[in-house]
Amino acid sequence: MVENIHKGHRERVRDRFMEEGLDSFKDHEVLELLLFYCVRQKDTNELAHRMLKEYGTLHDLLEAHPRDIARRCGVSINTATLISLCVPLARRYMKRKWGNRPVLNSSSRAGEYALSLFAGRVYEAFFAICLDSQNRVNHAALVHEGTINEAPVYPRIIVETALRHKANSVILAHNHPGGSLKPSVADIEVTKKIYSALLPISIRVVDHIIIAGERYTSFAEQGIMDSISLQL
Repeated sequence: MVENIHKGHRERVRDRFMEEGLDSFKDHEVLELLLFYCVRQKDTNELAHRMLKEYGTLHDLLEAHPRDIARRCGVSINTATLISLCVPLARRYMKRKWGNRPVLNSSSRAGEYALSLFAGRVYEAFFAICLDSQNRVNHAALVHEGTINEAPVYPRIIVETALRHKANSVILAHNHPGGSLKPSVADIEVTKKIYSALLPISIRVVDHIIIAGERYTSFAEQGIMDSISLQL
């Protein structure tokens, strides 16, 4: 009898999703729906509440490492893996929406494209987006990923990346997990170093995008790239 009650509940939640999508779902309901497909014959509502309480937010839970989820929430590694797949899967979806070689011919398009690269990343990361002579993306290379507020980027790696992917120009992009869009002194200095390193081989750094959550700022739009080019 209990199993039939649970089965009916799962079907109602599933049908609600099929009719309404996720917009009207609360966080615990989203997680409960996901858990239906890896936790059998168990009250996933109670488990969803417990997992959210452990991590504080759905955001933090989805970005956690599967082994950490399994240990802290007492779930199987299969369940933890399914949960942790959500964010990288969403990031891949967003990136694929742009197609294989999108044209980034404006700071706004560069910013929107960079957002797709950083979706769900909780650690600071640095990308070099290599463009051809028509501003089409040859390759978006993750050149460094580190802990929060620690992204040592080496110009030599950027040069090697740009040459390997036949870049005519490069857009730099990195994120500020803390949420600030303001370029730091270190951000500007590393941009100068990379600009200087690429200049002798006739590869231009045309922009540097900073991502914070779902927002971005552009060095080109702020006039920082023009300032750097005048100094060098």
